[in-house]
Amino acid sequence: MTLRIQNFTLHTATLDNAVPVNASLLKGLEQHIDDDSTRKTHLFHGRYENIYIDAGQIPAINTVLENCIRIASQILQRPTDQLRAGLWFNLMAPGDRTTLHQHDDDDELLSAVYYVKVPENSGQLIIGKGAVLSEVTPQEGMFVFFPPNMPHEVTENLSSENRVSLGINIGPAE
Repeated sequence: MTLRIQNFTLHTATLDNAVPVNASLLKGLEQHIDDDSTRKTHLFHGRYENIYIDAGQIPAINTVLENCIRIASQILQRPTDQLRAGLWFNLMAPGDRTTLHQHDDDDELLSAVYYVKVPENSGQLIIGKGAVLSEVTPQEGMFVFFPPNMPHEVTENLSSENRVSLGINIGPAE
C-alpha cells in the first residue's frame, strides 16, 4: 500500500511468512542481546535504541533483509543488486518511547521499520514534518518505508510487554 501525504510518501508491505520469521527473530534477540559481540548504540533515557546482532547468529534477519531489498527495489525503481540494507533491533519496554530523529546521516536512499512484536497500546509511529504528520498503527509482520530525511518518533509503550521492531536503512550497493 502507498500513502501519499502532501510532500512525502509512505509505503507499507507485509511479510508473507511473518509468524515463523518473527518467532526466530525474538528467540535470537533473547539469546544474543547480552553477547559480547552484540553492539548497542544510542543510549537515551537508560535504553539503547539500536541493538546490532549479526545475521549469522539469527538467520531470520536475512529473510527480512531480502524482502526489504525486493520491496525497496520497487519503490526506488532500482535493481536489487544495486541496493544494500542494514538493520538493528529496537526493544521498547513498557514506558519507553523513541525520540524524534531521522536517518539521513550517510548515503541512505530509503528507511524502513519492520514490526516483530507489537502488543496492543505499545506505541504509534509518528512521521512527518511540521503540521503534516501521519500516525501509523504498527502490526506484526508489517514494513513501513519512508524517506530517510523524514523526522519520525514512536509514542510511549503503554502496554505491559516489550515491543520489538527492526530499524532498516537502504543505500546503494558498494
